[in-house]
Amino acid sequence: MGEICLNGGTSVPALISGAHLFCLCTDGFEGTHCETVKASHCYEGVGLYYKGTASKTVSGQTCLQWDEETRRQHLHLDINAGKHNYCRNLHYRRRPWCYVWKNLQLVWEYCDMPLCNFKPLPPVASPVPTQPEHVAEMTTCGQRIRRKQLKIVGGTVATVESHPWIAAIFWRPKSREKVFRCGGSLISACWVLTAAHCFPDGNNTKAERFTVTLGKNALNESNPTVEQKFRVEKIFIHEGFDNNEGNFNNDIALVKLKTKLGKCAKESSTVRTVCLPPPQQSLQPGFTCDIAGYGKESHALWYRSQYLKEAQVNLLADDVCRGKDYYDNMITDNMFCAARPDWSQDACEGDSGGPLVCEVGRRLFLFGIISWGDGCAKELRPGVYTRVTNYNKWIEEKTHLGSITAGAMFPQK
Repeated sequence: MGEICLNGGTSVPALISGAHLFCLCTDGFEGTHCETVKASHCYEGVGLYYKGTASKTVSGQTCLQWDEETRRQHLHLDINAGKHNYCRNLHYRRRPWCYVWKNLQLVWEYCDMPLCNFKPLPPVASPVPTQPEHVAEMTTCGQRIRRKQLKIVGGTVATVESHPWIAAIFWRPKSREKVFRCGGSLISACWVLTAAHCFPDGNNTKAERFTVTLGKNALNESNPTVEQKFRVEKIFIHEGFDNNEGNFNNDIALVKLKTKLGKCAKESSTVRTVCLPPPQQSLQPGFTCDIAGYGKESHALWYRSQYLKEAQVNLLADDVCRGKDYYDNMITDNMFCAARPDWSQDACEGDSGGPLVCEVGRRLFLFGIISWGDGCAKELRPGVYTRVTNYNKWIEEKTHLGSITAGAMFPQK
């Protein structure tokens, strides 16, 4: 595609035609073609990767130079190995900060600098693909109609239009009525992506005992006018799924919906696919993303939320989550962590398998699958998510959808 995306940016193509849709830019660049260097006087997210030279606090004082111990532990890869007084966010606070003297005491203060005005880039119009008339490419993956309406843990009651890719996976045991098992995400008309640990029987899992409902607002209520229900034809659990270390490594599974008259999900305001990001694509720490699910509102509760809820969390840097105060070596390359700076919102039991989506180019991309965590909204214990971009090839091999970088399509209406 030539130099459509500059400075290391990645071109996201349309599914069928392969035409360029928009650019995903690397950290430090923005613009339609990633041609613009971001301003150094502002910070992104919570400023974990801020490397600018701002050195004034909100009270107008000049920052003190970082001490030797701080430089050794946290700033050895920084400018001049950290031997400076520039604002930084070292301990996952709300934004960059530094130390100052105040009333003869050494204290820390937030820095006087603005949050960068991040504006998602509009998709680049694609040329009309040359393909047979009976194949209609849908470019509506990752788009939703409405945002949240009303108040996962510390989250907000949401309408399914805000998360039209959310799937509710139910299990029907021999002796009881069906019970809710996990959440999931619709990635194509017939495929739902979820967590492997949702199927504790592993390879002995019987697909016929599972059903999937799309477009569901509440677990204990049904609305046939917006919901679409399917039996399950097949379940693929990742071959490398391993919980020997208690960390659900390779926690990913695919659920194939059983067709009705040759078709599966039908696109509507409450049922749509989410986009899948390109392989190995990552977003900078501090980036704000959405999680959604029907899980508990508190770890201590025995009952689930019933209603679909959403919350916003910020991505953590890998080295932060692998720190000894966090999860240490339990975090593998197949995982990442996300939380709120004040630990007020988090995924919880019952949200497993559900989506963590991030908005890029006015579309929502499925970067994470809700996997595990120590408690819910617990300090220094962020939610852990399966890193979806590590599994693009595996998803393609199981689904035979071909390249699904920019999401998959619904069958023609």
